[in-house]
Amino acid sequence: MTEFNNQLNVSNSEIAKFEQIASQWWDLSGDFKPLHQVNPLRVQFICQHIALHKKDLYGKQVIDVGCGGGILSESLAKLGANVTGIDMGSEPLNVAKLHALESNLSISYEKITAEQKASQAAETFDVVTCMEMLEHVPDAASIIKACSTLVKPGGLVFFSTLNRTVKSYLLAIVAAEKLLKLVPDGTHAHEKFIKPSQLIGWAEENGLTCTDTAGIHYNPINENHKLTANLDVNYILVCQKIA
Repeated sequence: MTEFNNQLNVSNSEIAKFEQIASQWWDLSGDFKPLHQVNPLRVQFICQHIALHKKDLYGKQVIDVGCGGGILSESLAKLGANVTGIDMGSEPLNVAKLHALESNLSISYEKITAEQKASQAAETFDVVTCMEMLEHVPDAASIIKACSTLVKPGGLVFFSTLNRTVKSYLLAIVAAEKLLKLVPDGTHAHEKFIKPSQLIGWAEENGLTCTDTAGIHYNPINENHKLTANLDVNYILVCQKIA
């Protein structure tokens, strides 16, 4: 059995940030507007890579690590997946549960860390997603290890985060937080951003092989997002667990 550090891999200050604005999670024009805008691209990327294995999400066991208020979890559930969402924020989980009820969706939400869940449910899930979460925890490598433990051999794990570059600092912090006010000031810390090579290295150390990457480009003029080959700001990648 894979062993994890018993110390909780959570940042109380990060949890508090999202607790304070949890009521806005499903406000399409509120603080989480960028997540709603990028969500269709994330779902597109996930579905494309599952399709490469001649499969779809229907009936698959999926866990959304760091699910927050459930934006991605609900999209995957609507495609027929059996979704579990985990997070350590009580208020975002309450919002997620209520919205799923209002949307007539059956999603299992749990307040538990990725490491604790991995200790309970190793190799249980066909698909693991971990989006915009790695940059908010003290030990991102531990989350990647937990995600690898959670997924079945041959299963897929999807990560998205921010690259640690000068451009990401200028766009994700200076522009998005301080100038355009797209997200609350203080949402991100540049030193917590992760270079793709570093993330892929952690994945490989834990039996995951990265099979594809894509950048997520945002145009502030028309508020459109698109997938690109450029990984210098936001990026998403898919890994397969070695069978």
